[in-house]
Amino acid sequence: MATEISADPARRRRLLAIRPARSRRPADDRRHPVVALAMALPCAIALLLLFGGWEQMVSQTEAVANLIGR
Repeated sequence: MATEISADPARRRRLLAIRPARSRRPADDRRHPVVALAMALPCAIALLLLFGGWEQMVSQTEAVANLIGR
């Protein structure tokens, strides 16, 4: 059984109007690419250093450069 917020309709409207602004944003609102990069880059660097991925990245870069012809 669902519980009712309030029996008073005016109070119910006030409670529903207090919702956070985030829920009223349009669904297609997206992050700026620079913000996404700023969030992902520190994690990528930490994983690169923690798991020794530097050598793998260098070898992949060399392979791509060889395919391009440099």
